[in-house]
Amino acid sequence: MNPRTIRLDEVTPQRWRNGGGTTRELLAWPRVDAWRLRVSVADVDGDGPFSSFPAVERWFAVLAGNGVELDVAGTAHRLTTRDAPLRFSGELPTTCRLLDGPTRDLNLMLRGMRGGMFVAAAGEPWRPRAAQCGLFAAVAGRCDGDAGCSVPAGSLLWFDPAPASLAFVAAAAGGTPVGWWLAATPLENAAWA
Repeated sequence: MNPRTIRLDEVTPQRWRNGGGTTRELLAWPRVDAWRLRVSVADVDGDGPFSSFPAVERWFAVLAGNGVELDVAGTAHRLTTRDAPLRFSGELPTTCRLLDGPTRDLNLMLRGMRGGMFVAAAGEPWRPRAAQCGLFAAVAGRCDGDAGCSVPAGSLLWFDPAPASLAFVAAAAGGTPVGWWLAATPLENAAWA
């Protein structure tokens, strides 16, 4: 089983149409023009609305910066690097307010898929129960389990198909998450809740 490694610093950032930031698309499956699964990292420079994505389940986590307040259909969610990822529906009106300066954020979007984003606890096993899965590593380390390999800091390690068990052994941790697990299964194949 050979996972795919996508390094953030090797992906060209794309400027947003509203000028509020940039996005680096790390993964679009099965195709860029017809994705059902999309993993990206956004650098947010200013307050503003999120684009609408009808019928898309969104997951959002703060990687760096002082955090954001997301208003999702009138409900405020304050998120920092220490918080668990937020799940919300892509069609709901969502605006972002920076708490104190720019942020870098991790995004998982699922269309016709079931899945999630979870904080990776250093060294603890994770059983994805999904067709595909990945690890976005905030720090360098080693991904062990059914498939072992080195993971550079700021990179996405993607498994298709997903192994039964993984663990991320981080080289260093500074009190914030060392990484985030991502999981996805097409709804037609989903056998888990």
